[in-house]
Amino acid sequence: VGMNRDTLNSVFRYFHEDESIWMVRSLTVVRKNKLVAETFTRDENDRTNPRGFWSCTKQVMGVLVGIAIDKSVIGSINDKIGTYLPKLTANNPDKADITIKDLLTMTSGIAFNNYGIGSDDMAVLQEIPDSFLEYALKKPMEYIPGEKFVYKDSDPMILSGIIQQQVGKPTDVWADDVLFSKIGMKNYEWRRYKDGITIGSYGLITTPREIMKVAQLVLNGGTWKGEQIVSKEWLSEMVSPKAETNDEKRFGYQWWSYPDYKTYFMSGNGRQIVFVFPEKELIVAITSEPKLQGSFQLSTPKAREIALRILKSCNY
Repeated sequence: VGMNRDTLNSVFRYFHEDESIWMVRSLTVVRKNKLVAETFTRDENDRTNPRGFWSCTKQVMGVLVGIAIDKSVIGSINDKIGTYLPKLTANNPDKADITIKDLLTMTSGIAFNNYGIGSDDMAVLQEIPDSFLEYALKKPMEYIPGEKFVYKDSDPMILSGIIQQQVGKPTDVWADDVLFSKIGMKNYEWRRYKDGITIGSYGLITTPREIMKVAQLVLNGGTWKGEQIVSKEWLSEMVSPKAETNDEKRFGYQWWSYPDYKTYFMSGNGRQIVFVFPEKELIVAITSEPKLQGSFQLSTPKAREIALRILKSCNY
């Protein structure tokens, strides 16, 4: 597939030997739709045993929304959620005008807090509410919808709830029908919240090889073995920058990107990350110890550095 063996080997040696990245678990490289190399630093069983990919689930939701629009499950990204969740928004009228696009770009304005001692909504959700959607939609509004990007789990969870209501089955079951079974993704679990809603923000548990099939579909422009699974136009919009963050990263429709490095990527807590370099038809996946925070987790720039070193091994 046109990769320099010596350069690639040097990256894999570094991945094993550099103690500063003690938290990593696996490195997998795919180029031109072929598995090139993989390594597992902690447990060879990571090859086949599913592990949590956390917020990479959000990027899967981005693809699923595109399929939902293609199939007229959702009419348009400009539709207001009051159209789909009339009872819930009747009780919370300040949420009715939030659009599908606002949810996709995490600009809903809902004051849902993923972080913070004493005010961490994610911690509260583990113990109390029976309904994620009711809990999220009862939160106050912090910003006008569409005004400001704030990373939070409420927005993709609401998207999952809308899809689930529209298709009449759990989002994970529908996803298997329209996506996973189409790309040969079988070794996974997708968990649901206690109210039965598929967890659209962090519930996917799978392996590096499997999650990379989703990335490969995006790289392929939505086609898999000659079948158009999701429209090419949607995927192009999905990975294009829509919202600015506080660093070099940009956010599209649930997908991250580094425009300066010509890559878009999936990213989950603890640093489960899948980079796509479309110009080189290259995909690089890194997994790490889960639930690490702050300086204990592999940083996104450090993961990017590893991926860029692999990119340099491409001869053409």
